[in-house]
Amino acid sequence: MNIKQFILIGKIEGISSLLLFFVAMPLKYMAGISEAVSIVGMAHGVLFLGYVASALLNGFERNWKLTSFLLLALASILPGGPLYLDPVVLKREGEMV
Repeated sequence: MNIKQFILIGKIEGISSLLLFFVAMPLKYMAGISEAVSIVGMAHGVLFLGYVASALLNGFERNWKLTSFLLLALASILPGGPLYLDPVVLKREGEMV
């Protein structure tokens, strides 16, 4: 898998998690619009799986360190995590950012 694709998936996944936590969930619980979580949540779930799969594929192909995998796993569960942890991990691994 291309590293540029991984970076793109990470950015989109990070944005989708921020949208889910800070837009869709407040809409659901403050305004009673539960559809927002259904739509954004589904998109985020698909992007999350794509991000994790992409991280694994790139890591195995490029022989990344185990600690890099752990940082990427942490990034995948933090709201917006890939937006700020991906550049750290990729720089550490000698990949272009």
